Amino acid sequence: MAKKEVTSKTVARKAAKTLTSPSSSKAAKSAAGSALSQRSAPNKETSSSAASSASKTLKSPTASKAAKSAAGSALTQKPQSGTNSGGPRKPKK
Repeated sequence: MAKKEVTSKTVARKAAKTLTSPSSSKAAKSAAGSALSQRSAPNKETSSSAASSASKTLKSPTASKAAKSAAGSALTQKPQSGTNSGGPRKPKK
């Protein structure tokens, strides 16, 4: 089930800046593209590969603030893994 969130106008601008920057990494551009594609699509979810790219971007010491902002937005639109409720997981037996 999709999270009912969209990328804000401010973050969409930062994502566009990241996509057009020649110094942005492939991971940053992937995360920015995901965030930008969710600008007006509340039912769209961030894919696992885009979420992985967003995570790499957030951990990168060289990523710009704009790239990290777009990556954070993409990650907030990723559904909880393993559960739709977002609650605690059952312990494995």
